[in-house]
Amino acid sequence: MLIIAGKEYVAPEHRDAFVASYADLVRRARKAPGCLDVAVSADPIEAGRVNNFERWESEEHPAAWRAVAAAPTPATEVSDGDVMPYEISTSRPPLS
Repeated sequence: MLIIAGKEYVAPEHRDAFVASYADLVRRARKAPGCLDVAVSADPIEAGRVNNFERWESEEHPAAWRAVAAAPTPATEVSDGDVMPYEISTSRPPLS
């Protein structure tokens, strides 16, 4: 399993437009082969922060998706961020 997760920062006054510009991409990604979950969302605490989360069955699935995804032009420029892929070998229910 592959998880791609992290945060990006945009101007606070453009954050909602930035998140909205990815709605169609998120909707389509969730239907892509191997996609277990995708989210691009506004952080409830930091005004300019956008949280990114993707969970895929394998590393090959997001690569195949990105080749055909037709990503949108973002509504604003990202000023900073830290989004990284994580290879996951095991998983379990939380708090168990």
